[in-house]
Amino acid sequence: MANTYTQLHIQFVFAVKYRAALISKSWKEELHKYITGIFEQNSHKMLQINSMPDHIHILIGMRPTQSISSLAQNVKTESSKWIKDKKLCSSAFAWQEGYGAFSYSKSHVPDVIRYIQNQEVHHKKQSFLDEYRQFLKVFEVEFDEQYIFTEPE
Repeated sequence: MANTYTQLHIQFVFAVKYRAALISKSWKEELHKYITGIFEQNSHKMLQINSMPDHIHILIGMRPTQSISSLAQNVKTESSKWIKDKKLCSSAFAWQEGYGAFSYSKSHVPDVIRYIQNQEVHHKKQSFLDEYRQFLKVFEVEFDEQYIFTEPE
């Protein structure tokens, strides 16, 4: 759109279904590249991506051409399908229902990039669930503990 100027920095956080440790080191970089392509095809700018075996963090510069919810759904659907089509995972792969999306000012972007880059070190000290609860509390998001993540049936 002509004369539309924005500066939107969004961090997405979502987990593998049941928080299963299915993202393998052997193909996670390929997954990151594929997901980056999805964001770029939707005219958004990838700033940082990193995953642990059970979850992923993605920081983007977002264009106002798409809603956050439709973008998250698109990324999760397409990447899950790609993992299945490539037969990268010996178990049935799916992302957990829902996601976290947190906005940042430009001045915070370098710190968020470092945080995402250092996930391996960070998670030696804190579990993913504790990290996610902390995000919700820091961003003052009301939540019901029973709906944070679905447990295995």
